[in-house]
This record gives sequence, structure tokens and C-alpha cells, in this order.
Amino acid sequence: MAHRILIVTAVAAEADSVSAGLGSPEPRPLPGGLVLRRHGHVDVLVGGVGPAAVAAATGTALACEALAGSGYGLVVSAGIAGGFQPTAPVGSVVVSSSIVAADLGAETPDGYLAVEDLGFGRSVHLVPEELTGRITTALDAGSRDAGGSDATGPDAGRPHAGAPSHTLAPVLTVSTVTGTARRAAELAERHPAAAAEAMEGFGVAEAAAAHGVPVVEIRAVSNAVGPRDRAAWRIGEALGALRHTFELLSRTVFVEAHA
Repeated sequence: MAHRILIVTAVAAEADSVSAGLGSPEPRPLPGGLVLRRHGHVDVLVGGVGPAAVAAATGTALACEALAGSGYGLVVSAGIAGGFQPTAPVGSVVVSSSIVAADLGAETPDGYLAVEDLGFGRSVHLVPEELTGRITTALDAGSRDAGGSDATGPDAGRPHAGAPSHTLAPVLTVSTVTGTARRAAELAERHPAAAAEAMEGFGVAEAAAAHGVPVVEIRAVSNAVGPRDRAAWRIGEALGALRHTFELLSRTVFVEAHA
């Protein structure tokens, strides 16, 4: 039996960009005031900001689909994010090799202890290499195609040719977005391979794991992780990159996943 795909974002602007790459949706109400955007076998859900809200929303969607007798075969956490420089430049895309709860633990006089070190649960979800391999292969192929700008809003007209550049690396989930150079340095030291930080991936991953469904996080970079400088944000450019990425995946990986 072919399974459906669930894509979860934090806010409507991210869902709009993802949906724009998938075609016209059909709204489907869920308990709790949630609304799925159904694009054939792909559903898009605005799950809320932060790991707790999005875990609850993702769990609701997964449970409803399971009760309907079909179920999801893949869950994707999607949206914009901060990128660690120079690994993930603004306008690029990060595909998660792992999804890491970067502040789920305890501070001690000797440094940070992850929740595993405390003997309580987990702070990392590994993404299957077969899945990330198919995604990065599709993005590699897309990067060879010429294209115009997909940017909207204040960054309209900012060009990117074809698919944006992409990086395969851990994506961090934080409850408080980084806004200082000191905090950025702490995270980079603790997670030297990380390419991006956002606020929802680990919550989505926890819900997916509870249902035994594979999960991946895909983020378009809107700003550098570090001192909070709104003038340097490129949200429109990132949303354009997000749209382009999901339009490409809808013709490749999502078709394969549904087959």
C-alpha cells in the first residue's frame, strides 16, 4: 500500500512556500483547529512554533491518518532557519543528516550535559542515509537546471539560478533562537558539524518516531546564526529557496516515496 507524505511547518508563510511548489491544495480539518493542505498524496500542516506545539500537531495528524486506515510513510519538518557560517550560506538549503535537540539537557559547572548523559531519553534522531541520499541526489540534479528568482516580499528580485546550493548536516532544534556571538560559539563548539538551527525539527521527529515513520528536516537559510541583525535577514530569499526545493522534490523524491 502506498503511504502519504506529511510536511510540517511552523508558520503559514512557510507552508505557503511549500504548497506553492506542490500545486493547488484541498483543505482537510483536523481536531484542535488544525487544517491539512492536501496536495494529492502530500499533506502540508502548519504545526506552530517551537518543539512542543509542533509535536502535538504532528502527532494529531499522524494519529488521524492512521485511524483512517492509510498512514504516512514519510514526515518532513520544513521551513526557514539560521545557518552556521560559512557552512550554510543565506539562501542555501540544509538537509538534515540528524535532528538534534541542542538545549535538551542540563548546565553544570563542568559544562553542558545532554539528556542522554542524565539518563533520560534522547536528544538526537538520525535520518536514514537512503532517504538523505535520494533527497541530495534530486537537489544535485536540480542545481544543474537554470531558473529565475523565486523570492517574494522584501527580497523579491534577488536572483538564484536553478535550485539553491545545499548541505547535508545536522540541524539543531532550540527553544530560544540564538542572538549573540557567544551563544553561536557555544553551539558550534558543542555541535561542530551542525549547519542550521530552528525551533521545530526535534518535536516533529519525536512524533514521527512514536508512529514508526521516518523523518527528515529540510531548511532554507534566511540568516546567519549569531548576533540578531534583522537588517541582514533574507526571509523572502529563503522562502523562495524553500518553494523551489519542494517543487523539485514533488517531481522526484515524493513520487518515489509514494510508489
